[in-house]
Amino acid sequence: MKPMLVILTLTAFIVSCRSKSQTDAMAGMPVGADTGAASARQPVTLTPVQAQAMGVTYTVVQRGPLERIVRTVGQVAAAESRLADVTTKIDGFVEQVFVDATGMAVHRGQPLLTLYSPMLVAAQEELLTAKRLAASADSSDGDAWRPAQALVDAARRRLAYWDISREQVERLERTGEVTKTLTLVAPLDGVVLEKLVVAGQSVMTGMKLYRLADLSTVWIEGDVFEQDAAFVRVGARARVELAAYPGRVRTGPVAFVSPIVDEQSRTVRVRVALSNSDGAIKPGMYVTLFFETRIGDRILSVPAEAVVMTGERNLVFVVGAGGGLEPRSVTLGARAGDRVVVLAGLGEGERIVASANFLVDAESRLGSARGMAGMPGMDAAPGRERP
Repeated sequence: MKPMLVILTLTAFIVSCRSKSQTDAMAGMPVGADTGAASARQPVTLTPVQAQAMGVTYTVVQRGPLERIVRTVGQVAAAESRLADVTTKIDGFVEQVFVDATGMAVHRGQPLLTLYSPMLVAAQEELLTAKRLAASADSSDGDAWRPAQALVDAARRRLAYWDISREQVERLERTGEVTKTLTLVAPLDGVVLEKLVVAGQSVMTGMKLYRLADLSTVWIEGDVFEQDAAFVRVGARARVELAAYPGRVRTGPVAFVSPIVDEQSRTVRVRVALSNSDGAIKPGMYVTLFFETRIGDRILSVPAEAVVMTGERNLVFVVGAGGGLEPRSVTLGARAGDRVVVLAGLGEGERIVASANFLVDAESRLGSARGMAGMPGMDAAPGRERP
């Protein structure tokens, strides 16, 4: 057998034996588990050349201001506090419709429709009859005058309960002319969201005829995940980006955070009130919400990439006094972008491994206190071709 072939065979045998011993050491250990040998992690020593070959970089534990941005999607809705339903308190028939289409803009006091009601005609005639009786009664005779006046007051109240204005009642008493129709007017400035009536239709007491909405302020409603709910507070400012207006950012206060977590989606409903004086924002539009919250001014944090999460604990490899990489358990807090809060386990200014932690952790779990020099290929000099 040629010498080169003998060398290659011996090399393959050594690599195979080492791979088998490493496999045996990890046999039966679930991926990412932190039991048995994993709990006995040992420091790892790397030369600069080895660290560069593995892609290991270092950073320093910092203390300073930390902000977190919670992002979610939402939808524009009409503000419930600015909705109004137009209903009738008497039975009748729609005689004339002035606002006859959904989406029309209306102003407070603007006539919407006229309603003919025999009940209204009868109530007006009762008032006129009561007025005549009161006028014919002797005012000096209290027993006769008081009942007559009570009838007048009762007839007036009935009309008032049916939303007949004081001006209309005064005109009726002054002229004696009975009006056969009642005019319903808009209770606010806004737009017609729903129109549920046509001319000639019979209507009953309590029937909804219109739904109006004041859209000068709208609601932006979205859902944030349960773990982000603590960072969204009532009164905080939110950034709103509408899909209909790319690049145009609006801001508004958080008006409501639901006290209930949805059991299916594990989310919390959040509402932002947004000014819409120009009417550009329309109910049903899709938006993106950004909630910027400041976690604190002097918060200890590390890059999230620097943490090895084993499933039972979180580890960070700290550069020791002798240059070795020592595994250390840490307690983590909230995550803010690419950084994570450290509650315990590290001190400000300590030097830690920032990247390629999974490679360092793998060697530490195998108990390779002698470092990476024994790994195949890591002891080859730079630029030298392996056998």
